[in-house]
Amino acid sequence: MTEAILLVGGRGTRLRPLTVHTPKPMVPAAGVPFLTHQLARARAAGVEHIVLATSYLAEVFEPYFGDGSSLGLHIEYVTEEEPLGTGGAIRNVASRLHSGPDEPVLIFNGDILTGLDIPALVATHRTTGADVSLHLTRVEDPRAFGLVPTDPTGRVTAFLEKPQTPEEIVTDQINAGAYVFRRSVIDTIPEGRPVSVERETFPELLATGAHLQGMVDSTYWLDLGTPQAFVRGSADLVLGRAPSPAVPGRCGDRLILPTARVAPDAKLTGGTVVCEGAQVGEGARISGSTILAGAVVEPGAVVTDSLVGLGARIGERTILTGAVIGDGATVGPDNELREGVRVWCDAHIPAASLRFSSDQ
Repeated sequence: MTEAILLVGGRGTRLRPLTVHTPKPMVPAAGVPFLTHQLARARAAGVEHIVLATSYLAEVFEPYFGDGSSLGLHIEYVTEEEPLGTGGAIRNVASRLHSGPDEPVLIFNGDILTGLDIPALVATHRTTGADVSLHLTRVEDPRAFGLVPTDPTGRVTAFLEKPQTPEEIVTDQINAGAYVFRRSVIDTIPEGRPVSVERETFPELLATGAHLQGMVDSTYWLDLGTPQAFVRGSADLVLGRAPSPAVPGRCGDRLILPTARVAPDAKLTGGTVVCEGAQVGEGARISGSTILAGAVVEPGAVVTDSLVGLGARIGERTILTGAVIGDGATVGPDNELREGVRVWCDAHIPAASLRFSSDQ
């Protein structure tokens, strides 16, 4: 298995405002675009040729990654003129693959952070003779995911999309977003129209008697679809909880990139990242957060489990908890923003304007 398709065309609407100017796979996690971690892990598993299926803000990928040689890869780019869904995107790039009809092709979604044992998934695919093999993981609450029950041999028996009633929840195994396809199976996906691999391709393959194999891998897995999950994933990469050969430094409590300036008495913990050109002032306390390039956290600010966008500014003594601050936004001094708040790009919040508690 030397080829892979990476699905990176989504608009990342759940991540806005992080994705207003940046496609989801290019938002920095642990100091580099998230896509870098996926590419590096694929390369470590033996992949040599990767096709990126792009759509939203497609023009930003190639200038950053080029031909992939800096990562030891050969990368090609295919852009959808109109969104084609997961299955349609896979079919749309099929002409760029070099694998023979029975050879395996790795396919994975561009928004999943995982410690998946890729060689084990490929080995499962080969030894079982499957047409498609799926990475499955177990979750406590599967209602937001597609359930994938299997028989005692691991063979997939059904696909159940986002069950809501207790009777529908027949397993805790979910589709974890990484697959190995027999190359010839990709050519059976309809061409030139939107296709969901989860809702159409897999159920139809199952209905026609194809062999779909599930492999449960319970290592680290996180869907980075929400801002809170993205911030957590970045922190877990820095802390070493999520494996990646692409973290630009040693794993630990914090990661400070070159050209960032951090005051000697500022306290950075919990997997915090301070990116290039960012500044952290005296007495600031930052935990489990990402401060993107050129952002400023002024003296005495407290930032927890939050993301501060490119060139944004957080005023003195302001408190952020579970917040996302868009690129270029300014949050003035003495504000207090709590869980779930999203400040849009270039917005300006005056001093002492928003609080969740008394100012005394």
